Amino acid sequence: MSLREARETYLRAMPQGELELFRIDGLDRLSVPVVAGSLRVPNGLWFLSYGYGSTQEEAEVSALGELAEYVFTSQALGTMPLFEGSYSELVQSRGARGVADPLTLGLPVGSPYHPDMPLTWVEMRRFATGERVLVPEEYIVSYPEQRRGRSASLITPITNGQGAGLSFSQALAHALLEILQRDGNGLQFRAMDQGTVLDLEGADLPASVVSLLEHYRRAGIEVVAKLASTEFGIANVYVVGNDPNPGEQPLMVTSCGEAADPDRDRALRKAVLEYAASRSRKAFMHGPLEAVNRVAPAGYLNRFLPLLDLHLEETRALNSMMEWASMPLSVLRKLTSSTLHCRHKVPFGSLPQSAVAGEPTARCAQVVERLQAAGFDILVADLPAEDGSAHVVKALVPGLEVETMSYYRIGERNLTRLLSRGDPLVGLGAPPEGALPVRLTAEAQERVGGPAWFNVRLAEQRVGRLYPLYREPSDHSVQMALKSRRYGGA
Repeated sequence: MSLREARETYLRAMPQGELELFRIDGLDRLSVPVVAGSLRVPNGLWFLSYGYGSTQEEAEVSALGELAEYVFTSQALGTMPLFEGSYSELVQSRGARGVADPLTLGLPVGSPYHPDMPLTWVEMRRFATGERVLVPEEYIVSYPEQRRGRSASLITPITNGQGAGLSFSQALAHALLEILQRDGNGLQFRAMDQGTVLDLEGADLPASVVSLLEHYRRAGIEVVAKLASTEFGIANVYVVGNDPNPGEQPLMVTSCGEAADPDRDRALRKAVLEYAASRSRKAFMHGPLEAVNRVAPAGYLNRFLPLLDLHLEETRALNSMMEWASMPLSVLRKLTSSTLHCRHKVPFGSLPQSAVAGEPTARCAQVVERLQAAGFDILVADLPAEDGSAHVVKALVPGLEVETMSYYRIGERNLTRLLSRGDPLVGLGAPPEGALPVRLTAEAQERVGGPAWFNVRLAEQRVGRLYPLYREPSDHSVQMALKSRRYGGA
C-alpha cells in the first residue's frame, strides 16, 4: 500500500469529529517534516498525536497512526467487559494459564500487592494459542482516567506496547518493537547512559540516512548515534545531538530519537528522523505559546487550552519540565551533557541486519519468533477500527520491563542486569535505608539468590533533574502552569 493509500485508509477509519493535520517543524531550522494530528470527537474528548518522516505524506501517515492508537484504544476500552476478583480467586475459576500473575508484570518496588488483593481485570489473548488471559486493567489502559474499575491500581498506566497498522501483523510488530525498545534501553541511556557510541565512519549507510546526517551537519548539529542493545537480534539504538544554537527553543538540546528493529538500517533511519521530530515536538508541547500560535491552525490554542486540567498532571513531571522550560540554554546544556558522552565505540556494521524486515508480516514473524524462542509469552488485545480497515494492538510481554528509573517498576530482568553490573541501586538481603523490596515470584527469587531490594533514594538522586527525559506532562500544560504561577496561581 502506498503512503497516499495508507493516509486515506486512516482518514476513513477515524470517527466523526474535528480532524486537523498540521506541520510544526516551522519551530525548528531543520525543516524535517513533523506533523501534529488533532481530533476532537463529539463527546468532547480531544486526541493529539505527532508523526514524522522524510516527506510530509510520510509524516502525516505517522501522525494518523499514532492518533489511531489513542482513538481506537479509547473506543474499545469503553466496551471491554470488566472482571472483579483477586488473583487467587480467578486462578481457582480459570486456571493458572488464564490469569496473568502480577508479580511477572513489573510491579513498583514495595508494592502492597498480594494474591488475595481485589483487582479489576480485562481479557487479552495469548498470541500463540488464542487462549483468553485476564490482566489487571491498568496494564492495558493508557492513562489513569481511562480506568473504569474501582479497585486499587497496581501501576501508573502508560502507552507502552501500543501499535497501529493497516493489518494486525503490522500493528503487532509495531507494538512488540516498542516493548523491546524500552526494555532494552531503560537502563542504558538518559541518566543511565553507558556511553556506547555507534561508529558510523566508513559504514555502509543507506542513502536516506547519509542525506539526513549531512543535512543536520550543515545545520551545525553534531548527531551522536548510540547503541542500547542487540538482544533478540534486534538493533536497539538511539540518537542525540549537540546543537550549539537552538534559537528560542532551548528544550531542543534535550531531544532524543529511539528505535528498535531487526534491521539496523531501518532502526537508524527511524532514530535519526525521530531526533528531529523530538525537537519540534518538545518545542510545540512545552515551549512558548507565542511560538505555538505561529504553526498551529487559527484558534487552536483558544479551543484547546480551556480543556486543560492541571490537576490531572503527574506532579513530578510537570514541576520538572517547568524548571527546564525556565532554564537558560547554558544550564540546560550542562545538565544534559552526560547523554552525549562516549565511553567506547561499536561498529555500526556489527549490528543485526534483516533483508525482509521492511515487509510488515515478515517483520512481525521475526519478532514473535525471537521472543518465543527466548521463552517469552505474548499477550495481545486487537482493537481495530469499526470498519476493520485499520488496527491497533495492545501487547503485553510478561518478563520484559519498563519505567524502572521513573516509577521504580522492576522485576527479575532489570534486577539481574543491575546485579551483574554491581550497581549499588540493587542488592540481595534486607533492604538498607532508602531501599524497598523488589516484588518477585518465588521462582524468580530463587534464581536471583534470595530476596532483593532497589534503592529508591539513590535512583531519585541519579535521575535528579533529568526526570523530564523519562516522563513528560501533557501538551501546553507547562506554559499554562507557568502562566498561573506568574499571575498568582497555585
